Amino acid sequence: MPRELELETGLKDKSMEREKFEKFVEEALSKIPKKFKKLLQNLAVIVEEKPPREIYKSTGSSVFSTILGLYHGVPFKHRGPFYGNLPPDVIVIYQEPIENICHSEEEIRRKVREVVFHEIGHYFGLSEKELNKIEKF
Repeated sequence: MPRELELETGLKDKSMEREKFEKFVEEALSKIPKKFKKLLQNLAVIVEEKPPREIYKSTGSSVFSTILGLYHGVPFKHRGPFYGNLPPDVIVIYQEPIENICHSEEEIRRKVREVVFHEIGHYFGLSEKELNKIEKF
């Protein structure tokens, strides 16, 4: 499920170095509570510049929305005793859309953490509706 927001404007022409952005992702992953972190298996988290056009189509997202992250895989709650010998699930965090809606480096850090946690929620099998409800608190 994609993490998407309506298109907004943010930092323009102030692209952050990929390495620094990836550190924000690593930092967010390090903040996952241990009881959940120990359940993360066969999962790759990567950063890409922006979602390819096919992602909008495959997720049913409007081209006027902004996709910030995406989870691909078999949710943890659907893995049974025969789960295995599969390529890793993947969480992709999209740098450019996050930068475009943020106005400062600290805002980027917070948004990265929010998106990482949201996509981890999908890893555990939570729906978009369930995550939106949780995120309102």
